[in-house]
Amino acid sequence: MFATVEERAVRGVTGVRKSYREVIDVSWGDPHRAGVKPLSFVRQVLAACLYPELMDGDKLMVDVKQRAQRLLGTCAGGSVGSYCATAGIPQILQSISQYIMRRDGGVPCHPENIYISPGSQWALTNILKVLVNSEASPRTGVLIPVPCHSTTIISLTTLGAVAVPYYLREERGWALEMEELQRALDSAKGVCNPVALYMINPGNPAGYVQSRKSIQEVIRFAAEKKLFLLADEVYQDCVYGKESEFVSYKRALAEIGAPLSDSVELASFHTASKGLMGECGLRTGYVELVNLDPAVMKHINNLFSTNSCPILGQIALDVMVNPPQPGDPSYPLYLKVRHFYLPASLAQNVRRVEEVINSFPDFSCQPLEGGAFAFPRVFLPPKAIERAKEAGLQPDTFYCLRLLEEAGVLFSPGTEYGQKEGTYHIRFCIMTPTDTMEEILRRLSAFHEQFMKEFS
Repeated sequence: MFATVEERAVRGVTGVRKSYREVIDVSWGDPHRAGVKPLSFVRQVLAACLYPELMDGDKLMVDVKQRAQRLLGTCAGGSVGSYCATAGIPQILQSISQYIMRRDGGVPCHPENIYISPGSQWALTNILKVLVNSEASPRTGVLIPVPCHSTTIISLTTLGAVAVPYYLREERGWALEMEELQRALDSAKGVCNPVALYMINPGNPAGYVQSRKSIQEVIRFAAEKKLFLLADEVYQDCVYGKESEFVSYKRALAEIGAPLSDSVELASFHTASKGLMGECGLRTGYVELVNLDPAVMKHINNLFSTNSCPILGQIALDVMVNPPQPGDPSYPLYLKVRHFYLPASLAQNVRRVEEVINSFPDFSCQPLEGGAFAFPRVFLPPKAIERAKEAGLQPDTFYCLRLLEEAGVLFSPGTEYGQKEGTYHIRFCIMTPTDTMEEILRRLSAFHEQFMKEFS
């Protein structure tokens, strides 16, 4: 589909080739699609596990061979083609557990509370299956942020649940206000039965990072209202705001202490698909469950047994949570790329996006603190809005289609993620090589100036 869209854009509706040679697709949160190179240690370990004969030569570092041999030793028959336990390979579950404990400053984490899954979204959908009663009247409700990535909304709709929106405060950097959570909960009365509160931190599509204080306020709210907490934390390794820090919901819950730390039910999601790891195609993630009843855990085990995560995805997770360490032969290159080059490139992209977008009077981009996207607001002129309506399109969809056709840049319209009525946004991935981002901004600037002239 996308190949067809890109070819149509390059040649134009009339078949006349455009001035640009290729379409730049940044509508996905997919760093590799955008041109970012995979981490070599990850790919080398995967290759060695797929084809162990590679370890007979001298092209792979010693620590790559050792990791591959260790991981193959955890697979039945020493092969990545074997089945594994429902929750995942026990040794990899142990690695994830140790990673979470390091991340959370020693807060206990037990492997039996972790399930590896074929993607974090798959895990979220299955936890929602436990929470949503499709036959209930009134229907089950789940509080979700606006804006919110569309796959969660699709999951809720498919399960027969009601998505109860709470709006983030854009003019305050997409802040979450407790009064808004209460308003959303009140709005559900007589419509549905809210059972869960879904949070995204760092934000997608809006690039905010919640403070520790904000997270603890949310936890107390959930405890008071008896809501199950769903914490989408897949961009936790992708925080670049100068004063921003990722704090997990589990850590914040533990810091509050009893009785809340022993009673608030929480599911936390992470993945190797997002952030600087960027292995989207491997479809791998995990969920950690906190304070759930043993009977519920048994039911979840049955649900997850229907589709275990592929072994290659689990191997990628192991590398993510247990990367090369100082003294390992692969460490110098890993350190250079993962902790210097990639973060520096992302920080430069963030700075340039904010500079260029905010240089236009009819654009507004809140400070980008984390995640993989920019989600600026665009103030479209009345003539453009009217033209969009005539074409049967949402105004920001019309803008994005024109941008694709005339400049060869593929963004997503804000209407796909939810937005306050009368506002319009665009979303694009900022995890690209710096030269690619410069080309995107150059094309966007030229197009936007011409677009505004046409419809002014």
